[in-house]
Amino acid sequence: MLLLIAPLLTAPYLSRVLEPDGVGTASYVESIAAYFTLFATMGITTYGQREISYVQDDAAKRSAVFWNTKILEFCSSAAAILVYVVFSLQQRETSVLYLILTLNLAAVFFDVTWFFQGMEEFGKTVTRNAVVKLAQIAYIFLFIRSKDDLPLYVLGLGLFTLLGNLSLWAYLPKVLTGVPLRELRPFRDIKVVWSLFVPTIAVQIYTVLDKTMIGLITGSSFENGYYEQAIKMSKMLLAVVTALGTVMVPRVGSLFGRDETNEVRRLMYRSYRFVWFLGIPLCFGVIMAAGNFVPWFFGPGYDKVVPLLQVLSFLILAIGINNVTGIQYFIPTKRQNLFTLTVIIGACTNFTLNMVLIRYFQSIGAAAASVAAETVIAVVQLVIVRRELSPGRVLKEGVHYYVAGGVMVLALWPLCGRLTPSVPHTALIAVCGAAVYFLVLVLQRDEFFLNNVKNVLRKLHICK
Repeated sequence: MLLLIAPLLTAPYLSRVLEPDGVGTASYVESIAAYFTLFATMGITTYGQREISYVQDDAAKRSAVFWNTKILEFCSSAAAILVYVVFSLQQRETSVLYLILTLNLAAVFFDVTWFFQGMEEFGKTVTRNAVVKLAQIAYIFLFIRSKDDLPLYVLGLGLFTLLGNLSLWAYLPKVLTGVPLRELRPFRDIKVVWSLFVPTIAVQIYTVLDKTMIGLITGSSFENGYYEQAIKMSKMLLAVVTALGTVMVPRVGSLFGRDETNEVRRLMYRSYRFVWFLGIPLCFGVIMAAGNFVPWFFGPGYDKVVPLLQVLSFLILAIGINNVTGIQYFIPTKRQNLFTLTVIIGACTNFTLNMVLIRYFQSIGAAAASVAAETVIAVVQLVIVRRELSPGRVLKEGVHYYVAGGVMVLALWPLCGRLTPSVPHTALIAVCGAAVYFLVLVLQRDEFFLNNVKNVLRKLHICK
């Protein structure tokens, strides 16, 4: 909910205060800093979360895994910070912005989120995220007043993440035991970490490189500003669909460690169904509502965000599906090499299409390239796991939702054409779309939807 609320509160304000070129400048500088952050983390966070999930019930073993992993991350992030500071000092007009983003690398240095995720203790990280997001929202409204405050805005991007990461260290003494120095082997699994690092690099190529290539090829901070706003909205919704992955990775890892393959398979199919259930109405809903939503939300000068948002809405489905296969299945079952292969294929697809499409279609070309790359990854991954997870069944899990989504589009089409951009009208589109979608699911007696509604009502003590 905070991932949804935060951009909805801050994006309209920032789009007007910083204007498209200010937003674009911050986006471009952050994309460059992200490469250094990538090398700071390597594949350590994914590795640490997975390894902790295997030994979460053994205090001595999880303590050894924690310190081995964290010492390695200390070394990688310290090296990345040193190189990044040297790089930042060589920049001219934007050196201040680059230096401020050193905080992003410092946040990696102190990051232990992966440990609590591996332990399946999500309450602590959720509480931390809530406090950080609320503080960040307050900071933006209090201190960002004009385009001249761009350095202060960039400061807020890393500062609150760093403070949040530091706060989690207070919980560690309760769950860790002492580990003799002679037993520490932080570089023992470096090959495994590097095998997880390769797909991380590839993922960053088509999530961050888009912004870098838009800036380099078009030379326009405005194009990056439009793209930043659109990708921010699509990823905000995507976070809802992929949120299940955060809890599924340690759960699947734990089941895999106990050789419960049938339960793993059952959970995978439910995850695919979860993606179809939420992803289809979100994707179709964005396409229908974008023209009404963007003008009043972002303000004047952001008309190009409408087609960008419509194209990028398909990322919700594509990334949702490959998140299940790649992150929730390949990683915890120790087949990161297959995940690496598929992501590299997607990265090559994205880079090649970017080189061509950005030149002709600018930011819209980058959006189309990202959707194509993610779709390629999803298809290739399903082909690879076809003997374990049937692609036919994966598609079949979404039949009810295809129908409901199609009916929703038909119902909204005449409505959207008559409404003018405004908050009440966008809300009306959302409410009507949701009502039609869920009504069709009820008429189809969709078991997944009905069972989850009952579970929610039970937790709210509304029914037994």
